[in-house]
Amino acid sequence: MDFNGMHGPTKAHPVSTWMLAGCGIWLVALGLYFAVLRPPLLPEDPRFIGTTLEQIRADVPGLENWLKRVFTVMGGFMAGAGVLTVFLAITTMRLRLRGTSWAIALSGVLTVGLMSATNFALHSDFRWLLLLPALVWLAGLATYVARP
Repeated sequence: MDFNGMHGPTKAHPVSTWMLAGCGIWLVALGLYFAVLRPPLLPEDPRFIGTTLEQIRADVPGLENWLKRVFTVMGGFMAGAGVLTVFLAITTMRLRLRGTSWAIALSGVLTVGLMSATNFALHSDFRWLLLLPALVWLAGLATYVARP
């Protein structure tokens, strides 16, 4: 059964579809990490702020509990965006509906692009790793647009 609800073989999906679907799967995994596993403060966070974890805990005692809730919600939104990305990549991209390239471009800028840019601005320890999904998204968009 394919993702359109039809049985049997379907037209092969182009490389751009798999690139964007892969980015969607990555967003789901990252969202689950944020919602379930990510600590409220990473070692780089106090370093960026210019203080220590102990000082943060003393000055703002409820911050870590609040951040855990924020990251749970944010992770849910990431995972949801990933599920939609996978679904649309596998179903809608091959239909080449008008506006698909714009939707791919804007969703990439607002998800993996913004996250990557922000991590570079913060000099995050993970900035180079987080650049990869943005580059894959961009390559997926480029191959989608280049295909007639």
